[in-house]
Amino acid sequence: MVKSSPLASYTPEERRVLGVWVKLNRATESVGARLREHIAHRSLTVPQFGVLEMLYHLGPLCQKEIGAKLLRTGGNITMVIDNLERQGLVQRRAHPQDRRYHRIHLTNEGNRVIEEVFQHHLKLLVSLLSNLTPEEQNTLATLCRQLGRGVAQKENIQNNHLETK
Repeated sequence: MVKSSPLASYTPEERRVLGVWVKLNRATESVGARLREHIAHRSLTVPQFGVLEMLYHLGPLCQKEIGAKLLRTGGNITMVIDNLERQGLVQRRAHPQDRRYHRIHLTNEGNRVIEEVFQHHLKLLVSLLSNLTPEEQNTLATLCRQLGRGVAQKENIQNNHLETK
């Protein structure tokens, strides 16, 4: 006796959404695995690379801003920055008017490391995404932004709803 697939019981919308999710996840994992491998060869973790890259492109930031942009918890970002500080790649500096507030700065060595790693990282990204046309890359970027913002909006609505209960 042949067992029917559970997919047969799903609505067309559910099957379509599952297909999109599987494809999105596989593409993300495929690209991510190559990028993680590249970063690991430079003795950095993905979160460490994210912090260095952010400071390189945006300048000094406080830990809370870094965590929010990288979608990481405060405790996780503290540990990542502690490790980067031990390696001499970043430095915490107290705010002149509020000593409780620290901004994270790249050190000269941190700047050198991220410049070197990012140059190779960018070349790898260009190569990995080269099977999409520039128009397709722009469309993908727009769709990802739209998806991310939609999820964030739904989270805010759900959080606000929970707070009012």
